[in-house]
Amino acid sequence: MQDDFLEEDGIWSGEAEEQELYEHHRFVADGGQEPLRVDKFLVDRLPNASRNRIQLAADAGSIHVNGKVVKSNFKVRAGDTVALVMAAPPRIFELKGEDLPLDIVYEDDDVLVVNKAPGMVVHPGHGNYHGTLVQAVLFHLEKLPEATGKEPQRPGMVHRIDKDTSGLLVFGKNDHAMQHLAKQFFHHTIERKYLALVWGDVKEESGTITGHIGRSKQDRKIFRVFEEEEGLGKHAVTHYRVLKRYGYVTFMEFQLETGRTHQIRVHSKHIGHTLFNDQNYGGDRPLRGTLFSKYKQFVENCFSIIPRTALHAKSLGFEHPRTGEWKFFDSPLPQDFVSAMKKWEDYTQAKGFQFEEDEA
Repeated sequence: MQDDFLEEDGIWSGEAEEQELYEHHRFVADGGQEPLRVDKFLVDRLPNASRNRIQLAADAGSIHVNGKVVKSNFKVRAGDTVALVMAAPPRIFELKGEDLPLDIVYEDDDVLVVNKAPGMVVHPGHGNYHGTLVQAVLFHLEKLPEATGKEPQRPGMVHRIDKDTSGLLVFGKNDHAMQHLAKQFFHHTIERKYLALVWGDVKEESGTITGHIGRSKQDRKIFRVFEEEEGLGKHAVTHYRVLKRYGYVTFMEFQLETGRTHQIRVHSKHIGHTLFNDQNYGGDRPLRGTLFSKYKQFVENCFSIIPRTALHAKSLGFEHPRTGEWKFFDSPLPQDFVSAMKKWEDYTQAKGFQFEEDEA
């Protein structure tokens, strides 16, 4: 039998820093089920699904049995729960394209790399049903010359970034490309670097943050780090290095090894350096600095210049799903980020870098 799809916590959040998996199909094997390969089990139950497509899904880690990833030759037995999960929510196939500005960095027959503007939601949901990046991509694909007279292509969304985060995202333009990219994300072979402005003077020049990330029990809209012995959250690793110091804030580069929801925001806060103007995690007020009203007004002016979390998906590298060639893309900091950095630069130069004298 097939269970009804449930819209569970976070299913429509639209604001994950990286890959989030969504259940598309769930089957529970009957009591009399003889051992049967999972690819055959799913082909028998999914209309219009070829065995090759199911095997590609298995290669990408998209087939789960009793909550665990399995290979295509896994034997399903009586009572097993078999789920097909994907990076894109099921309702992506019901969306309509919208004619919206789209900054295309690279495109070929298999992949599309875009540079998302800050303030643009990646996928519809929770009050953001129009004006999203996915709908802009859908419109673009429907208007391509090769799409004329054919079924419109659907963007294979294999990762996401927050509404406030700017920067690079890659879409698969066909099943093969989507599964291949999803597999790279699953095995953490995608190279992703982010730039951020964080509160405080980070002591170490570089380092690694390791900590299980899960949803907060007190506030379901945010996430937190759990100790391993608590048995909560998912394993997450973030590497960082300092690019420039401004005393009260630090300009940082983060490299993701895993891709958990809000990973950079949560890990950075965990080490005492909340991202600048991150409203969800308390970065939208002065966390470092002086008690003087002029300084507080300066910070408010910075917030007005970059009225969002100061986080940018700077670069993205992956193996091309068809050619095997390593593709690497880089994007410039948006103007709001550049302007805020310039303001901090001028402020620290005017103070002569004598931060210790004024600390609150």
